[in-house]
Amino acid sequence: MITQVQVRRSAFAETRTICVETPQLADGEILVAIDKFAMTANNVSYALSGDMIGYWKFFPVAEPWGIVPVWGFADVVASRAPGLVLGERIWGFLPMASHLVMRPAAATERSFSDGAAHRAELPAIYNTYQCTSGDPPALTALEDERCLLFPLFSTSYVLYDYLVDNAFFGAQQVLVGSASSKTGFGLINLLSRHGDSRPHLVGLTSPGNVGFVRGLGTCEEVITYDAIDARDPNVSTAFVDMSGDGGLVAAIHARFGANLKLSCAVGATHWGAGRYRPEHAKTPHTFFFAPAQFAKRDADWGPGEILRRAQAEAGRMSTELKATLQVRHEHGADAVTAAWNGLVNNAISPHIAVMASLG
Repeated sequence: MITQVQVRRSAFAETRTICVETPQLADGEILVAIDKFAMTANNVSYALSGDMIGYWKFFPVAEPWGIVPVWGFADVVASRAPGLVLGERIWGFLPMASHLVMRPAAATERSFSDGAAHRAELPAIYNTYQCTSGDPPALTALEDERCLLFPLFSTSYVLYDYLVDNAFFGAQQVLVGSASSKTGFGLINLLSRHGDSRPHLVGLTSPGNVGFVRGLGTCEEVITYDAIDARDPNVSTAFVDMSGDGGLVAAIHARFGANLKLSCAVGATHWGAGRYRPEHAKTPHTFFFAPAQFAKRDADWGPGEILRRAQAEAGRMSTELKATLQVRHEHGADAVTAAWNGLVNNAISPHIAVMASLG
């Protein structure tokens, strides 16, 4: 049997756990047992943009339910596909479930794509899986961090590269909304290392997370959301937002007006807040789609180079920040559901990192 945790698409706090029969494998298919996966605010963002970006399409179930994608490890437990042997351990984009049937394509010794027909039109970056049996020991020692931080820090790197690629949009300062989020503090870490040519770096966070963000030591300033009205409106500004809080975005647009050179949404750590719905914004508030920047750099630098750089930086930051995280392991459907609700309710401290398993 395959156990799945499903989320109601219109009300994320409502979940159900179901068991479905394990199908018979067809030629070319494998069955993997999902060993463990990360649960972060990023997964709530996947649910929030499930229709717009297509995250509900990766592991489809009948509406009004959906399966939220997660990053994790799985082991091949049955195979009718050449080259994928029993016991091979893979890392990549997985469902919040106990097992998954896959159809490997474009397989090499190190990776393969899921060639399932329903995934053909979905972003390739999410369809690629790493075979880990040949990983170096240093990477193997970061299994939890690879699930928890690598996808988020890879997004941080692509955001950083997007800013650099566009000369920071001519901004004198960069505001990072929800700076305590992992993608947020990953971006701040990368910006802090850029050198003297970068803009002034300001982290925005809630009062309860100011100490955490300041303790990272990578921002020139850390301010709370209610301090926006005290900022100099004449300073040209690039705003990168992980919070998704419409009130915050509106306040920043109102404060900086035409001096807001970039306003982009990345995630939604404050997913329950109203979204920003501008009618006549001087600067559009756009959604940052990381696969587009990956595709651009694949053309600029050659296929796979931006992913190599992103994962190298993700490995560096994960090693540096490993000691700051308390990894909490949750097992079973009830524990996974409770952790999901903690994320939905924004009730999990940025110090806590959740690894989960339905096994």
